[in-house]
Amino acid sequence: MDSSVHLDNTVMQFGDFTAIQKTDLKIESGEFFSFLGPSGCGKTTILNMISGFLDPTQGDVKIGGQSMRGVPANKRPTSMIFQNLALFPLMTVSENIEFGLEVRGVSRSERKKASNRLLELVALEDSGTKKIAELSGGQKQRIAIARALAVEPQVLLLDEPLSALDLKLRQHMRTELKAIQRKTGITFIYITHDQGEALTMSDRVAVMSAGQIQQVADPITLYRDPHTAFVASFVGENNGVSGKIIEVNSAFVTLDCGPLGKLVGRAQGNLSVGQTATLFIRPEHFRLQAEDGMHSLQAEIQEVNFEGAYLTLNANTPANQALSIQLGTHQFSDALKKGAPVSLSYREQDAIVIVGADHV
Repeated sequence: MDSSVHLDNTVMQFGDFTAIQKTDLKIESGEFFSFLGPSGCGKTTILNMISGFLDPTQGDVKIGGQSMRGVPANKRPTSMIFQNLALFPLMTVSENIEFGLEVRGVSRSERKKASNRLLELVALEDSGTKKIAELSGGQKQRIAIARALAVEPQVLLLDEPLSALDLKLRQHMRTELKAIQRKTGITFIYITHDQGEALTMSDRVAVMSAGQIQQVADPITLYRDPHTAFVASFVGENNGVSGKIIEVNSAFVTLDCGPLGKLVGRAQGNLSVGQTATLFIRPEHFRLQAEDGMHSLQAEIQEVNFEGAYLTLNANTPANQALSIQLGTHQFSDALKKGAPVSLSYREQDAIVIVGADHV
């Protein structure tokens, strides 16, 4: 069955405000797809257009190749899991799962079969008679998923469903959600401002800012090869150093970064001499010992933080540029302390140069 979702040149306006700029995007059948971005960027608006709670001002939403224009939310082949889960507290777990089927007139015996099957899917086989108040936060999440799957949607929409959980439970539920998606083969569309959730679970991610999709790619590509300064600084931690392009040589460009000297990185897009650009270096790509072919810059350590498997150094350059450096704890030495000078080296292939601002 085709359960793809196509945002076909959709635009969403509220009066004079354009919440979603013209967007053309296809989400494939059976894909775990996430929209990632800061609050107010338009993620929930897109989810509401897919679900039918909003009709786009322009363009169309297609599910399985069929136009959804004018089709109300309760007639679309979608289910949604809200941030607050919206479980019914006076019903048992099984009654919550069966609710959508009961509304559709499904017989009691068939509802029970579906409930038992879904409880097994979410590994809560013995919880059918429990009340919602008797469940843990993670169990409530799984019951919300089971209830949404009961009506056999083609597409499951998830509106930041893990945001209320503590860190350890969120991390556990990421694994659970991905496992359920793989078992069912249903198209999952997930929205979040948490990059860890998006990168861990998704087949592809759309990074959004101010109602516009900045880049769509698999998580590794987003991290290693961001196309815009926003994506580079929003997805994962990054260090941005601004300068003027003074040389373009094949896939690499050289920047004059003033007091920091000349720095080299991979070119993103068509860059030319004279442009102002930002060189981005991930904290984990810095080294304390230079090797042949590496480039260096000088800084002064401001803070050393021990974080178990690694150290994070906060440092300032002579240009008062704040840098974050991540080192394995085996590299710790007494010389790494506040006020100490440090020479930071990196490989040019590990840095990327993008025209634009150096921060979100």
